[in-house]
Amino acid sequence: MSIRAIALDQLPAGLVWRGARFAAPPAAGRPSGFAALDAVLPGGGWPQGALIELLGEQPGIGELSLLLPQMRQVAAPHWLVWIAPPWTPYAPALARAGVPLDRLLWIAPERPQEIRWATRQALLSGSCSLVLAWQSELDMAALRRLQLAAEQGGTPLFLFRRRRAALQPSPAALRLQLEVGDDGELSVRVLKRRGPLLASPLRLALPDRGRPGSTRFEAAAATAPRRHRTRARFRPGLSAETQAALQHAVVGPDPARTRPAGEPARIDG
Repeated sequence: MSIRAIALDQLPAGLVWRGARFAAPPAAGRPSGFAALDAVLPGGGWPQGALIELLGEQPGIGELSLLLPQMRQVAAPHWLVWIAPPWTPYAPALARAGVPLDRLLWIAPERPQEIRWATRQALLSGSCSLVLAWQSELDMAALRRLQLAAEQGGTPLFLFRRRRAALQPSPAALRLQLEVGDDGELSVRVLKRRGPLLASPLRLALPDRGRPGSTRFEAAAATAPRRHRTRARFRPGLSAETQAALQHAVVGPDPARTRPAGEPARIDG
C-alpha cells in the first residue's frame, strides 16, 4: 500500500479548519454600538438568543453604559427587563440616557431561586428584547437552564456576575471580563466566544465617564432613595392574570419625588 503525503496548504479550500479562523460564518449578531467590540464578536455584535456573561469585581464600572445602545432600542410591544439589580433604578438618569421607561420592567425578587425563576419566565415569554439579571452564585445546571431558555425564547440574557465566576465552566455563548482603568476606559477581556480567543483585552472609551471605578450613569442608579422604590414582583405560583397585570407596570421612581433637591439628574451616555 502506498501512502501519499499532501501539504495542508495544497488541500482544496474548506476541507481544513484552521484554529485562527471561524469554522463556519456565525449568525449575525446585534451591533453593540462600539465598533471595536463588534469587530471581535462573532457575527459582528451581541449573540441573539444566548446567555452572555459580564464579569466584574464590583458593580458600577461601566457595565450598564456598555449596554446603553441596546437598551435605547427597545420599543413596543417588547420589554427591557432588569432582574435583581444591586441598585435602585433611577428614572431621571435612565430617561436622560434615552432608555424608554414605559418599556422597562424592574423585577425585584428576594431569594436566589426567585431570581432564576423570574429570569427564565422573562426569557421564555418571547416578549422581551433583552433581559438583564444580576446573580453571581449559579451552578452549571442553573446556567444551562438559563442558556436553554434564552435559546428557546430567542432573547439575549446579559448575566452580571462577580469576576471569580470566571473560574467556573459555563455554557454561555460569550463571556467578557470587565475592568476599569485609571484613565476611565473600560477594559474588556474576551474569556469565551465562538472561535479563537483574543491575546489582549479591548479598551473602550465609554461616553461621559465619571470618576474611576464608577460612571455617571451607574452612580445615578445608586442615588434614588429606597423608600420611593416601585417594584414589580414576580413569584412562583402567581396566576397568569396577575403576571399579565405586572407586565404593564411602568418601572422606576417618580422623578419629582426622587431627585435630590437642587441636584440635576446625572447620566452616562
